[in-house]
Parts: sequence; C-alpha cells; structure tokens
Amino acid sequence: IAGSAKRIGIEFDHVSIDLLALLKSEFPGVEFADIAAPAMRLRMVKSAEEIAHIAEMARIADLGGAACLEAAAVGTPEHEVALHSTAAMVREIARTWPHAELLDSWTWFQSGINTDGAHNPVTSRKIRRGDILSLNCFPMVAGYYVALERTLFAEEASDEHVRLWEFNCKVHDRGKELLVPGAKCSEIAAELNEMYAAENLLQYRSFGYGHSFGVLCHYYGREAGLELREDCETVLEPGMVVSMEPMITIPEGMPGAGGYREHDILVIEETGNRNLTGFPYGPEHLIVKAKARAA
Repeated sequence: IAGSAKRIGIEFDHVSIDLLALLKSEFPGVEFADIAAPAMRLRMVKSAEEIAHIAEMARIADLGGAACLEAAAVGTPEHEVALHSTAAMVREIARTWPHAELLDSWTWFQSGINTDGAHNPVTSRKIRRGDILSLNCFPMVAGYYVALERTLFAEEASDEHVRLWEFNCKVHDRGKELLVPGAKCSEIAAELNEMYAAENLLQYRSFGYGHSFGVLCHYYGREAGLELREDCETVLEPGMVVSMEPMITIPEGMPGAGGYREHDILVIEETGNRNLTGFPYGPEHLIVKAKARAA
C-alpha cells in the first residue's frame, strides 16, 4: 500500500516505541510524520450519521438508567443493580440493531463511600438506607461510546446532602447553557469554577467538566483537544458532541459526604445545542423510594 512513498503519516499518540522501531525497520528511508493533531481535529466534528447513531445510543443509556432505578433497593448489592441495567441495554441494542456485535456495554453502580469516584469498579457492597448512589450506564454499539451518569439516594437524604446535590445540579444546568457555538472550552471551565468557588466547593471538584464522544479506544472515545478544562483553548462549533458532567466529592466523615455527578450528552448546533439525554436528575426525581416486599 505504501508503495514508493517517502513520507508516511501516523498518529504518534497511538504508536509505542517498539512499533515505531518496527515501522522504521520495515520502511528504511521513509520519514514518519505525526498526524495525530490534525486527525483528532477531523474527528471532533461528527457527521449527521454519527450524530443520529449517538442519539439512538443515548436513548438506550436512558433505558439503562431506568433499569438501575428498578433494581436499586436497600439490601441489594451494587453488582446486582449493575447486571440488571447492563442486561436491559444489551437486549435493547439487540432489538434495535439485530445484526450488531454485542460487545462491551456495561454499568458502574456505586453506593456510599464507593461514590468517591464515579468510575470506581462495582463491588458487592449492599445498599443502605440514606446512601448516596452513583449510576453510570455505558452502551457500546459499532465502537461508539456514550454515557448516562446520575446521583441518587436510597430512600432518604440529609439536608446537607440535598443542598450539595441541588447546587451541583445548578452547575450542571449552567454548564449546559454555556455549550454554544463560539464558546471556548477554557472559558466554560473558568465560569463553572467561579460557581463552585463562591460556595467554597472548588477544592472538591475532581476533573474537567465534560469531553467529546466518538469511537472507543483506551481514552474512552475522547479527543484531548476537546475537553472542558482550563487548559483547553478549543472553540465549540456545530457538529461537535460533548458532555456536561460536573462532579464534586465531599470526603468521608464530613457532612454531605460522597460523590455528586450529573452527565448529559449535547450536540452543538448552529444556534445553541440539542440535549440527547432525557433522564431526569435531582432530589425531586432520584431519591429511590422503598420497594414493597412480597409476603
């Protein structure tokens, strides 16, 4: 395929030292140029077909979230909730795309102290009354990754838990308003930082405010140049698909302890954005009520 080419473009961020050595030995006299940044730039803007595919997957993620609510109850282990959610998503994927490869859809569901990182592994810890809960659903179809992430509580939440939860939802709402064409990633992060700082919560923020979506690799389908962080100067434009997902983690032993995180997927359009996520959030919707037990 390379023929007599003297200069070949490869993505350096996906090439190990060993692979580069093999390429050089196989193609003596060829110069290998790094095309990672321009290739990444092309991937940032999705085609109409990709956006339609991601939208359908976001719908399936919402179904996974509903299955989490269905299974979550005091005394139920985290892994049982996660299994129920994943099964619901896989079955809907099979119904929607009868010939799709059913690979790597999954759910992370954490409770109590395990919520300190929204992407902590699932454990067999049983849900207790008053626990803060983290719901994280990830359907995978044709290599594309999407996510739904929500904060919940088991049957009740303390006043401080509700206050922190409602404020994180407020940051989430403002963040979605800021996702418009012409907005710069770093400026979005700066404004949301100010909201947390005003409530003395900035030190509890654990990562950036959102990221792009695409074909899954070891970096979760994310492009390094499209992160809602203080160090990213990318300007949003139509066709980009990004999340808004503010998170704070209050240390164990403090009032309101636990991890709070809400996550929606939005398409940047000519005049604003379109939210692909339909799952509710906040105390009004996601304090999981006690389920009646059979006699």
